[in-house]
Amino acid sequence: MKKVYLDNASTTQIRTEVVAEMAKVLAEDFGNPSSTHAFGRNSKNLIELSRKSIAKSLNCSAQEIIFTSCATEANNFIIKSCIKDLKVTRIITSKIEHHAVLHTVQILQSQNPVTVEYVNVLPSGEIDIVHLTDLLSVEGKTLVSLMHVNNEIGTVLSLERIAKICKQYNAYFHTDTVQSIGKTALDLQVLPVDFLVASAHKFHGPKGIGFAFIRKGLVLTPLLLGGDQEKGLRAGTESVHNIAGMAKALELSYTHLTEEEKYISGLKEYTVSQLKTHFPGVRFNGDPATTFYNILNVLLPFPEEKTAMILFHLDMKGIAVSRGSACQSGSVKPSHVLAEILADEDLKKPSLRISYSHYNTLEDIDYLIENLKLI
Repeated sequence: MKKVYLDNASTTQIRTEVVAEMAKVLAEDFGNPSSTHAFGRNSKNLIELSRKSIAKSLNCSAQEIIFTSCATEANNFIIKSCIKDLKVTRIITSKIEHHAVLHTVQILQSQNPVTVEYVNVLPSGEIDIVHLTDLLSVEGKTLVSLMHVNNEIGTVLSLERIAKICKQYNAYFHTDTVQSIGKTALDLQVLPVDFLVASAHKFHGPKGIGFAFIRKGLVLTPLLLGGDQEKGLRAGTESVHNIAGMAKALELSYTHLTEEEKYISGLKEYTVSQLKTHFPGVRFNGDPATTFYNILNVLLPFPEEKTAMILFHLDMKGIAVSRGSACQSGSVKPSHVLAEILADEDLKKPSLRISYSHYNTLEDIDYLIENLKLI
């Protein structure tokens, strides 16, 4: 049976060069990075070289990169620390954020004297910047937490514009860049963001490793207590092979960025044209012309009763797509993102998230269309 993987916003296939790099580190560089002997020093050196490599890709200082197990951990760490250490009393976010932010904010609101306000979301799935400005005009030590690229519909936030607005109102700005790191250039000398996060498995690296960018001068206390790893902010023996793999994956992603972006954009455009040709009445959640180039969320003109079985049918044909984020794609509940932008009637209809990588082909798209026609 043919296998077609079109769920790259969930996770990506690891590059062969990354696998080779990690295998080499696992076999040869097994020393504990905290040990003072040569084996430990060599592992420590690999970690710091990886940190410098990632910092170079983002044009920031290596000391501003802190390794974590994933972006969820980094999001939790940053938001909690802003309340505890930076004395934030108000958080502005949106209802279409990843649950790593939404759930964290909700729990922290119940445990701390913190006000949470949600900026309006436009029908396009974009953030209402006028409303954000109105919210920021109210006095109070504020953290704005908004994702760069929405993981379900692919709408893109103007980081530069939002960051400048936050600076204007003396608010801290945290952004979840899980879907964009490695897929678009980010210059942290130009973008005045305070915090951002990433996970390696979203840019063809290993699972179980990510990082936080914390702007120099913002002093936070540790999330995990124990040793002095990661400048004392994240105790625990470092996963050297994962860190090296992440750095290699990010380096390769930016090396091939231009060609891969062009290629993947072509796949998305081809999908849109084929869907319009074969499924009159098809609609898209978010404008395909402005959403991120590797994410397409499609509202199919199928009856409501088809919704429950569509993913199962495609899976039986070897096709991997999702209804929303991987955390909830198996849930019978509608996507919290789509719930913000769709009418109740449309929310009951089948929406699919198709997300691409450079490993996909036009034949993959043809196979998807062929099997959708059979439903």
